[in-house]
Amino acid sequence: MNQTDLTRLRDWFTPFCAVYSRDADDEARRNYLLKEHHTHRVAEAARTIAADQGLTGNDLLLAESIGLLHDVGRFPQYREFRTFRDSDSVNHAGRSVRVMVEERLLRHLPREEQRLIIRSVALHNVYRIPAFLDERESLFLRLIRDADKLDIWRVFLEYYALPEEERASAVGLGFPDRPGCSPRILDAITREEMINLAEVKSLNDFKLLQLSWIFDLNFGATRRLFRERGYLERFAAALPPHEEVKLALSLLASHLERSAATEATVTSGGAAWIR
Repeated sequence: MNQTDLTRLRDWFTPFCAVYSRDADDEARRNYLLKEHHTHRVAEAARTIAADQGLTGNDLLLAESIGLLHDVGRFPQYREFRTFRDSDSVNHAGRSVRVMVEERLLRHLPREEQRLIIRSVALHNVYRIPAFLDERESLFLRLIRDADKLDIWRVFLEYYALPEEERASAVGLGFPDRPGCSPRILDAITREEMINLAEVKSLNDFKLLQLSWIFDLNFGATRRLFRERGYLERFAAALPPHEEVKLALSLLASHLERSAATEATVTSGGAAWIR
């Protein structure tokens, strides 16, 4: 991949988004614009994290391209089903691959790079990284997963801060905004486990699910940006001030501190790669 290939993908993406927004109602337009903005932020984050890992040249272009393409299936998904909730519609990652194939977006690239991009996009939303990937495939999949999480946190925090009538309606996935958090959700945090969407019963549960992604981060740069942007504190302000919630937040903060300490130890030992 070269810069011309990436520019070609960018030039395709802008009119692709415009097709969906052009004749949409106000609610749909807010959701499409949100995904368009999210896509650019993820592409930027993927490149930033990749550079922090020491990747250069062609690999930076690949990381950014995967970020640009990872959610293109969200647009037809929302047009057809009026939701971003995969369980009520289609797997958006699979739909993204379908768009890429139908539009022949990767036809100019070597077959190995086509395979890498397709695999990264197809698997970016799986619960766990599959064991069958080779080292390079695993690296790029971990990059897009971290970059995606980093901007999804921003999206949801902005969503929670807006008046209901100004929110992009599909962001909350239709969960009811009611007080409290489910005990099973809080227990998962205590066990330092990622929360499964099937367990979520309310918007507060959904906030904790997003925070549980901390346990699935792969790179020090992602954790550093999470801390620098104050995401944990901002989520805490959007959650009920119950003691069990405060305990869960404390456990999340401790996990981040331990991870940072481990990264510092590995770095001082001269390792070139930090997970």
